[in-house]
Order: sequence, then structure tokens, then C-alpha cells
Amino acid sequence: MTKELSPLARSLLGNSGAVKFFTQQEFDDSLAIAKAEIMTVAIETTRRAIMIEREECAKLAEECVDIEKLADQIRNRIPSQRQ
Repeated sequence: MTKELSPLARSLLGNSGAVKFFTQQEFDDSLAIAKAEIMTVAIETTRRAIMIEREECAKLAEECVDIEKLADQIRNRIPSQRQ
């Protein structure tokens, strides 16, 4: 639902009607929907990244000849952020 512009606002903004005003409730509802969509994408992206990393670790394990070096191979796959 849009709010009707006052005559002063119309003269300052022009009569094109391009500017819409929303109630606080409409803004809050839209913001909640946007946040939910962002969280959904973030969760799905994280799930995909974990599955890709699991698959790559499984490939390393399958190809590993020396089981004692497997942990180091996995750790060295991605540079540490602790440095």
C-alpha cells in the first residue's frame, strides 16, 4: 500500500509518481522476507561447500598409499587461516 504524496512533496519530487512510500509494517515484512532468502542461500551454499570438501577428502583417502600422511594431506589442502 502506497501513501499519497502531499502537494508540497509532489512539487518537490515532481509529479512522476516514481517515488513510493511504504508503511513501517510493509518495510519490516519485506526485510524479514529478504533476510530469510539470504539465510536460505547461505545455508545451501555452506552445505554444498561441505559436500564438495568431503568428496575431495574421500578422493585423497582413496589415493593415499601411506595412511600416516593422510591427515597432513587433508590439512595442507587448504592454507591455514591461523597464520
